[in-house]
Amino acid sequence: MERIDDLCVKTLRFLAVDQVEAARSGHPGMPLGAAPMAYVLFDRFLKHNPGNPRWFDRDRFILSAGHGSALLYAMLHLTGYDLPLDELRRFRQMGSRTPGHPEYGHTPGVDATTGPLGQGFAMGVGMAVAEAHLAAVTNRPGAEVVDHFTYAIVSDGDLMEGASSEAASLAGTLGLGKLVYLYDDNHISIEGSTDLAFTEDVAARFEAYHWHVQKVEDGNDLGAIEAAIAAARRETARPSLIVVRTHIGFGSPKQDTAGAHGEPLGADATKATKEAAGWPDEPFHVPAEVREYMGRAVRRGEAAEAEWRHRLASLGKADPQAAATFGRLVDGRLPDGWESRVPQFPAGGKPQATRSSSGTVINALAGILPELVGGSADLAPSTKTLIKDSPGFSRSHPEGRNLHFGVRELAMGAMVNGMALHGGIRPYGATFLVFSDFARPAIRLAALMQCPSLFVFTHDSVGVGEDGPTHQPVEHALALRAIPGLLVFRPADANETAETWRTAIALGRPAAFLLTRQDLPVLDAAAVSMGTGFARGGYVLSDPSEGTARVVLAATGSEVSLALQARDLLAADGIPSRVVSIPCRDLFEEQDGAYRRSVLPSGVPVLTVEAGRTMGWRAVAGSSGDCLGIDRFGESAPGKEVFRHFGFTPENVAARARALVKASES
Repeated sequence: MERIDDLCVKTLRFLAVDQVEAARSGHPGMPLGAAPMAYVLFDRFLKHNPGNPRWFDRDRFILSAGHGSALLYAMLHLTGYDLPLDELRRFRQMGSRTPGHPEYGHTPGVDATTGPLGQGFAMGVGMAVAEAHLAAVTNRPGAEVVDHFTYAIVSDGDLMEGASSEAASLAGTLGLGKLVYLYDDNHISIEGSTDLAFTEDVAARFEAYHWHVQKVEDGNDLGAIEAAIAAARRETARPSLIVVRTHIGFGSPKQDTAGAHGEPLGADATKATKEAAGWPDEPFHVPAEVREYMGRAVRRGEAAEAEWRHRLASLGKADPQAAATFGRLVDGRLPDGWESRVPQFPAGGKPQATRSSSGTVINALAGILPELVGGSADLAPSTKTLIKDSPGFSRSHPEGRNLHFGVRELAMGAMVNGMALHGGIRPYGATFLVFSDFARPAIRLAALMQCPSLFVFTHDSVGVGEDGPTHQPVEHALALRAIPGLLVFRPADANETAETWRTAIALGRPAAFLLTRQDLPVLDAAAVSMGTGFARGGYVLSDPSEGTARVVLAATGSEVSLALQARDLLAADGIPSRVVSIPCRDLFEEQDGAYRRSVLPSGVPVLTVEAGRTMGWRAVAGSSGDCLGIDRFGESAPGKEVFRHFGFTPENVAARARALVKASES
């Protein structure tokens, strides 16, 4: 056994080194040092099925230290995933399945896109929350169909990041006992020794977070690593951190230096490292006995999944309804008739803030979508994101659907992604729009992974009022729209808010909702959802009853009702106008040219109206159009007064529109 273990570890090490050498770029140091812990985890503990990488009850594994991707690719190849050796030879090359950092949905066996340090750590906490919640609401005695661990390999850099600190603090509070992290404690960062900037007692910090902490003094001691993981799995009340003292670039001339971190060893050093280890100089060498031994993971995985399917059948006998719901959640299907639960609000009814409308929609959908789970960064009373009649998720109430993230926007965003990646849950996280910057790295990863994460941002403009410019987002809608693949919704009223939730859930794409603090008039539901207009991101809300529009007022959010008031002023002057609502510019831009022209016809001047940066709206307005926005920070005063100060009044919108008509017709 000792001999085959040694061969397997060396194979992993040198497959990683050879990938980096072939690419002439990458990070060989971490794989050389961390290969033993990765090997022990995959060989002795990890429950997975290489033949079915998305098997629901597999253990989740995250390489939070994503720069060590060559180690993960070597492991996936040897354990039988659909990742041929030729793909390892194409490491970091265009079109390969072995990109520089692991990418979810791109490489079989990769459970999360990692690389930005701290994000993988926090996503793993979200995965553990999802596992605990689903186990609590689904499992029955003798039919435990949700029963798996979440593992990660984390680095010094991970533990320096604020996201990991926030997530670790919350994980300890929640008592996530099926979360096990292996810390690659190699004492080296890009600039040199970690002593330059990181001298804290990591173990003591995590003990203060209420984690179960162990130390393995020799990262090459497979037995000690195995014993530590086994002990971590037995600890059910606390998450576990195993501090494994490793040596970056182990066995190479660059061992324990920053030079081993982010560049190839080089031909001479690679040859010397292999000679010292008694390894053939042949690139991508895999001994037949290693391939046979590690390939057993395929048979083990098939057996584990078969045993799980037996438990799933037992659940079907014990509780057919629970089994049917679980099957739907696993498949990511929505229940029949769910859209009928989306409320409609009567036109002309009592004005309400879109954050309040959103809260109504959440609770209307919660009854038919048990997968809807989420919370706020300590702002639930303001963001209106509490699910009524459900407890908060906690160690004593894992069935709870309300997550209390605390003032931890960084961790919240990443945890929402982790829950979405885990599956079986449609998660959301909420805070004020001005604080979306704190969650931006996670939002960007959600868009990159295209996981169905929902981000609810309220207090969306200078309408926040008295809190002043520190809390008045003017550039944030623009910044979010700049993220490729993210759907940014800014609904105009209660009915557009309902359609926002309906559209985002149906599409299953990452989305951000920008919602108001101030009350808004309620539009006619039929007008809001006319045809497929809303789902296409922009639509004609109002057209002149007679004649052809001489100007188009294109607005979003709270400014749509302002545009409707300006329309009436223009009509009194004999100027017919069209009002266009663009609740999701991202979806609108995805439509074909014919549809966009049907909404914004050529030859008619366009005035865009949004209480934020005008950048990005110039393309919508066109060369003959104009943009009313706010290209500076706000002011501290009552919201209505701030709007007036910046020209967001019906009179000013109408005046700007008249000027456009005059210029276009002169």
